Amino acid sequence: MEKLIIGSHVSYTKEEGMLGSVKEALSYKENTFMFYTGAPQNTFRAKIDEDKVKKAKELMKENDIDINNVIIHAPYIINLANDKDKDKYNFAINFLKEELKRAKILGIKNIVLHPGSHVGLGVEKGIQNIINALNEVLKEEGPTICLETMAGKGTEIGKTFEEINEIIKGIKNKEKIGVCLDTCHLNDSGYDITNFDELLEKFGKIIGINKIKCIHINDSKNEKGTHKDRHENIGFGKLGFQNIINIIYNEKLKEVPKILETPYISMNGGKDRTYPPYKFEIEMIKNKKFNPNLLEDIRNYNKS
Repeated sequence: MEKLIIGSHVSYTKEEGMLGSVKEALSYKENTFMFYTGAPQNTFRAKIDEDKVKKAKELMKENDIDINNVIIHAPYIINLANDKDKDKYNFAINFLKEELKRAKILGIKNIVLHPGSHVGLGVEKGIQNIINALNEVLKEEGPTICLETMAGKGTEIGKTFEEINEIIKGIKNKEKIGVCLDTCHLNDSGYDITNFDELLEKFGKIIGINKIKCIHINDSKNEKGTHKDRHENIGFGKLGFQNIINIIYNEKLKEVPKILETPYISMNGGKDRTYPPYKFEIEMIKNKKFNPNLLEDIRNYNKS
């Protein structure tokens, strides 16, 4: 039986770096994980401690975590689709170059990127801006950039397979470009995930299944096609537990890392501290059995 490659978004702190990320992933019983190399909402990045990187890699090896399955997520403030302000556009390009250098130092081969928002320039111009930026970024040898499928909120680009494919067609170094599917975003952008094999076939014809390097596993608070992008805990949203299980265990994607990005659970209506659901959701996924008391179980666990 093939091993399920599953993990979640974990933290990455200035003090512990990737070593802390590995420890957190292990506490959830994961065999992969995804992290930002700094806060996703800003561009401050602490120097990488290479001794901690070495220790992180040793800990991964001891616990059968293949570093090739580990994912970095680029900060979502990077917007390559809008070049109205040339200084900001060039800053985004240069910052992404630095992120790829950091990924290379850490030994991570895939970095997920939101394609960007055109902010009134139009889809065609936005796509061309992304192509120009990525061709500049991908000149140097380094990790693969995985374009994330988006919900289509505002002027987001990447809400359809065709838009993603238009970007890929314009990239010179095609070996260094991939795709990250997001289950919530697929639903919110209007795709029907209830027949996932049919959806994969469509993706295969437009882009090619071999381009899928990562899958973000999220339920959605929204009905199909609402373009809202609001994640929900597994089985508690509109996608349905069994539909999500069918995606996770799809035979064609067995070697693709699955990453949870579901909401933290609040203890008291959002007024108190919140807790990660990942350990419990992963256990539920491995058992392939929905636990309707999951959220309460997490609250009780963290009370004790």
